[in-house]
Amino acid sequence: MESRATEIKYGKHKHIKLSVIPGHFATNHSHVNYYVDLNKMKRKLKNARETAAEFETIYSGTPIDTIVCLEGTQMIGAFLAEKLSTGSTHSINYDNDICVITPEMDSNNQMIFRDDSQHMIWNKNILLLISSASTGWTISKSMECLKYYSGNLVSVAALFSAIDEVNGVKIKTLFTPSDIPGYESHSAAECPMCRNKQKVDALINAYGYSKI
Repeated sequence: MESRATEIKYGKHKHIKLSVIPGHFATNHSHVNYYVDLNKMKRKLKNARETAAEFETIYSGTPIDTIVCLEGTQMIGAFLAEKLSTGSTHSINYDNDICVITPEMDSNNQMIFRDDSQHMIWNKNILLLISSASTGWTISKSMECLKYYSGNLVSVAALFSAIDEVNGVKIKTLFTPSDIPGYESHSAAECPMCRNKQKVDALINAYGYSKI
């Protein structure tokens, strides 16, 4: 499938880029006609650092105590925490010891924070950092979790998002479907590719794909 991949850059940035592969792909919550590969942005040092720098320009005026990282965004989260706390002395987050944390998933697939890490969430200003959003299901579940632990969600940041907001909270994203001509997302019941009996190429999630 990689032979069909096309690379898309974010503006003039050399290292902020994703790859898209056309086809018929199934997630847990939808069917899409492109697999959006964000692995380089999340897992390569230069790409993650430049991605964090771009988010730093977006959030320099937003008070942030903790960055909750989902879907393998920990490297970006760590770079972002450093940039926010060591940037301009006029920044609202300057010299703030920002926490970077990932929730644990229990046996029921619910997000939890253990007792010794809950102080990083309780009454803290939280930035939720996510790889991609197509339906908003993961973000909605994360909101429920943070509310349970009395966290104050100030914003949601996504590398790619097909939606603008979830439960009234705006999503700030670098890439949108407008960057991918012809991008479509459908529920499994309404998928036109399924109706046309087009074979599903792979099962996908935020960590990669598995061919069928």
